[in-house]
Amino acid sequence: MELQQTFGANVRHHRKGKGWTQEYLGERVGVTLETIGKIERGVVPPSFGTAERIAKVLGVQPLALFSSTLESLQKGERGKLLRAINIILSRFNEAGLARAAKLLEALAEPPS
Repeated sequence: MELQQTFGANVRHHRKGKGWTQEYLGERVGVTLETIGKIERGVVPPSFGTAERIAKVLGVQPLALFSSTLESLQKGERGKLLRAINIILSRFNEAGLARAAKLLEALAEPPS
């Protein structure tokens, strides 16, 4: 299930980075809007063929959609928390990411 969520979060991140809707990505990949939504939420895994088409349409290597640099760097509870945060952040638009970055900066400041 975690791999599905990572894949979905990465698809969402790349799709939003291009300014595409789920419907537009689905049309280009040859699947429905509902399928893209379920993949991005990590509800269903894509077939190998669909994963390859999604990667090609987004212009990324398929492996990039299955991996998380956080996953390779962090193990244990810290890694789980970082992956969960990454999945949540992938749902944000640019304005939401900017607000989240400011909030995280404020939380990271040492108390005075």
